[in-house]
Amino acid sequence: MSVVDSSPDRGDSDSAGTAPQRVREQRGWCWYDWANSVFPTSVGTVFLSLYLTSIAENDAKADVARNGPNACADSSLQQCDISAFGAHFPAGSLWGYLLSIATVVQVLVLPVMGAIADRTQNKKKMLGTFAFAGSIATAALGFVSGSNWTLGVLLFIAANICWGSSVVVYYAFLPEIATPDERDAVSARGWAFGYLGGGVALAIQLALFIGHDAVGISEAMSVRLAFVLSGLWWAGFTLIPLARLRQHQAPHGGEHGAGLIVAGFKELGQTLKSARMFPLTLAFLGTYLIYTDGISTVAGVSAQYGSAELKLDQTVLISTILIVQFVAFFGGVLHGWGAKRWGAKRTIQISLVMWIVVVSAAYFVQAGQQLQFYGLAVGIGLVLGGTNALSRSLFSQMVPPGREAQYFSLYEVGERSTSWLGPLVFAGVGQATGSFRLAIISLVIFFVAGFVLMIFVPVRRAIEASGNPVPVKV
Repeated sequence: MSVVDSSPDRGDSDSAGTAPQRVREQRGWCWYDWANSVFPTSVGTVFLSLYLTSIAENDAKADVARNGPNACADSSLQQCDISAFGAHFPAGSLWGYLLSIATVVQVLVLPVMGAIADRTQNKKKMLGTFAFAGSIATAALGFVSGSNWTLGVLLFIAANICWGSSVVVYYAFLPEIATPDERDAVSARGWAFGYLGGGVALAIQLALFIGHDAVGISEAMSVRLAFVLSGLWWAGFTLIPLARLRQHQAPHGGEHGAGLIVAGFKELGQTLKSARMFPLTLAFLGTYLIYTDGISTVAGVSAQYGSAELKLDQTVLISTILIVQFVAFFGGVLHGWGAKRWGAKRTIQISLVMWIVVVSAAYFVQAGQQLQFYGLAVGIGLVLGGTNALSRSLFSQMVPPGREAQYFSLYEVGERSTSWLGPLVFAGVGQATGSFRLAIISLVIFFVAGFVLMIFVPVRRAIEASGNPVPVKV
């Protein structure tokens, strides 16, 4: 119990600051959700995958020009091999491999970054460093053109590491700036604000993309400008939380320079050893990893489902992304209200039931029916942000004091490490049955399992065992 007893108490109002101080920090904290959401939304989901693939195809075309048509396995350019670091693979496979590599790198890096953040307690400086470095790498994607797809790969991996590290540090602020009874509302508000910010940025970028001829630029240039805008957006709005957040705990050690890396590994080792003292916290984390895999899979395959199964065109799919972004803002606010009324655990369970309904409804959407697909997007938006927002705040209640960043690094790493299972189920069922309808409804199992397992997680006991005060509603 020394881990708990030797750590500062975060539950009283003094440790979190006076009410005006908390409100100022909470409002500033929410702005980082607004700032960083542009990276996963605009860069990761919408623009980079297709653009980087086209750049890789340009390289494949150049290879054909140099070596003749026999350089390709068949007439499809996506089957033309590209090479890097001694590996050869089809241009069309680049994005999938890149996401896998970026995930593995994050799994290796984030826990150490979390341990260093807890060791130094210099979260504000680390947040700024990661955010600005990530925004620079994102803006630099605007220089990727021609056939230099390897530059895009390196910049995306760098930006992805910085984004993940900044999010870990950002999450670790939550227990310090909000009392237990405030945390659900603050987390939900931040998540909602993030979806709104991501939606506004994406709307601006899509307007530039669709109207590129009107402003006299090429389609490729409009995408490159979207990357630059994303970097500027991320960096510019990060200045707001940096101006308002402050240090709440003293450093856990006096290391500097390279010694921080060694100390970070030691701190991480201690956390991993002590984690077995908090089995209920780990039980909640395991439950979260199951249903969040379902959430991320639904979000990730919805465009494919709309295109391949429902035969909807690109304009409808782009409009759907915007609908989800803006509706998710109201969904996050609604979940915050629900947590205040019923508690976070019960609201999450209600949200999981709604997920089951929405995914089941997707099975019955008729091909070519845009309004039905838009209705599905509204349903997804209502539960997309809120479920994760309350999971974030509830997990923060179960984290041993003083080790916030490390546990949130495990939270993020766990989410990324298990994110392969949902897509595997979707792809496997689709291949076995030849039907994306059966593939999409198979994802219901993740939400059913999450709901059932959540019943058996004693949230109140988990919070007490971690050494934190229990909020009125859990």
